[in-house]
Amino acid sequence: MLNVLLIESDIDNTLLENSLNGYGFKCLKTQHSASFLELIKEVKPDVAIFNLDTPTEKILSDLYRLNQQSPVPVVMFVAHGNVDTINQAIKSEVSAFIVDGLDVKRLPSIIHVAIARFKQQQLLKNALEEARVQLEDRKQIDRAKAILIKTRNFTENEAYHTLRKLAMDRNITLGEMAKNVIAMAELLK
Repeated sequence: MLNVLLIESDIDNTLLENSLNGYGFKCLKTQHSASFLELIKEVKPDVAIFNLDTPTEKILSDLYRLNQQSPVPVVMFVAHGNVDTINQAIKSEVSAFIVDGLDVKRLPSIIHVAIARFKQQQLLKNALEEARVQLEDRKQIDRAKAILIKTRNFTENEAYHTLRKLAMDRNITLGEMAKNVIAMAELLK
């Protein structure tokens, strides 16, 4: 059973809430407020569903911050969507954006596709971050090797193997060891 946080502009509207409950989702219904990010962190829903006329700038900026701090799949049903709003929703990493199309029969499929899309996006974001870290480590390693070559008259191969041995002896990554060598060189200038 998936936990759903349902955020609606009209708290008296029960159609979506009843549909979610009917499909076996565990639903907590609320309105968007200043404590939205804290509520998400506290409730830890499997998916957040918005049912709105049009998302406000505040909602979209909160969703952007949410995806930086505590990412969660987001489904957004809106009555009106213009191109600018759609683009802002995509930048806020909304997993599914459905304009004027709340068909309760499609609800489970929409939620499951949004969750799958969210997981795929997270994998891509993690891979991108890992590649960025590896590139930064590579730059630091090359800089540390250059320092060892210049100060110790090592060959490039000797510098690399020295960094590697120091890293293994200290049980740290090669990138961390390179940063230590660079920091020491800065101190000794």
